[in-house]
Amino acid sequence: MADTPGGVVAAVEPGSLGQAAAIRPGDRLLAINGHSLRDVIDVQFYGAEERLQILVERARERLVIEAEREYGQNLGLTFTHLTFDADIRRCANNCDFCFVKQNAPGMRRSLYVKDDDYRYSFLSGSFVTLTNLTDDDWARLDEQRLSPLYVSVHATDPELRREILRYSQNDETVTLDVMGQLRRLAEMGIEVHTQVVLVPGLNDGKHLARTVADLANLYQEPVASLSVVPIGLTRYHSGSCRPYTPPESRAVLDQVEPWRRENCRKKGCTFVYPSDEWYLVAGREVPPGKEYDGFPQVENGVGMVRLLLDEWEELKAGQLQILRFAQNDKPTELRPATLACGMLIAPVLARIVEEMNALTGSKLRLVPVVNDFFGPVTTVSGLLTGRDVVAELQPPATCGTGDRSLGDLVLLPRAMFTGSYGAGSAPPDATLDNMSLAGISDRLGVPAVMAGTLTEALAALTAGQ
Repeated sequence: MADTPGGVVAAVEPGSLGQAAAIRPGDRLLAINGHSLRDVIDVQFYGAEERLQILVERARERLVIEAEREYGQNLGLTFTHLTFDADIRRCANNCDFCFVKQNAPGMRRSLYVKDDDYRYSFLSGSFVTLTNLTDDDWARLDEQRLSPLYVSVHATDPELRREILRYSQNDETVTLDVMGQLRRLAEMGIEVHTQVVLVPGLNDGKHLARTVADLANLYQEPVASLSVVPIGLTRYHSGSCRPYTPPESRAVLDQVEPWRRENCRKKGCTFVYPSDEWYLVAGREVPPGKEYDGFPQVENGVGMVRLLLDEWEELKAGQLQILRFAQNDKPTELRPATLACGMLIAPVLARIVEEMNALTGSKLRLVPVVNDFFGPVTTVSGLLTGRDVVAELQPPATCGTGDRSLGDLVLLPRAMFTGSYGAGSAPPDATLDNMSLAGISDRLGVPAVMAGTLTEALAALTAGQ
């Protein structure tokens, strides 16, 4: 017990069991009911007992706190770090398409961490390869039933997977038999969501067909979903990979669609979910919402466009109608504004903005932003930087600050701020290049507002009305 690092309490929720037990910010939780605490998972697991004996270190003194927990009650504690026993576990793979290796130089240190920690997969839905699990890790998975997990498969053929992950043929310390690992997780009752990152000419075509078939045979035992994602590249990529072309994207969708229909007929769900990027690059409409089966991988870019389109239809049928006739049959005036976005989603947002302006008389201007920081090949809104947004929107020097061509405010994608990524070392309103929301506002001369949904955007446009 003396060697356990424990976790430092950052905050205590008012009215929680932690407050009732007189736990304070700055306290270090060392153990619960005699169990050393390695991370917040242990706090949740061992803190679920009815009677708790909590060992706390405060001002270099150790205190034992007795507490009784009501059903459903938690400690209400947040910690300075999610893991206590060590830093996040690093990835030992060397994938050619690893996005961390493609980061620009001079960014904050946390963005260069290659993580492959199954605990963060459970806590925050990050994808892991399972190649670094120890016997102790498997024992813990079995004891605590950490479910669901998110696993990067890429290929079920062990030799192809070795090639993708860049392991030498004689490296016997690494397990590449992901199917065996998934079956082992099934025996533990752990649900798994999987992904395949496709690389042209490497793991697509017949290899994708085998991977999909293998994983479909494990549907619900334990594989609950499979997303198919195209390789993402930046200007700093030094390997031989390339992005998919529009015709190739259409070919991938044509290959996947029969599997989706067959799964729907046999399993009651499509199971295989191409990410939105395939449809946008191919110039095709995304599937209807019912084909996403509850959107199990929306955080992986699967179904975000469909949710956006469906949200717009709901707004048109509801809130926009109320706004149009809110003041004695006179439409509520929406604040003139500028909406910035990445190049990939721009055609979809352009149709929505055009409709909104026509329906409400609003003066919303859409400005797609080319990603100069990571390179034009990077087109998603979540990887926009403050520098590129300012360069695209900043009024000419002759206009002075507060140029009204931007309107009353600028709407920015919430996904481009680090709060969306859970990067604990950066403020929640910092961009990838460390510009704050206030800093962007100052540079533009008008307030900048984060908007993650159309509803949030509409709230900003109607503020003060």
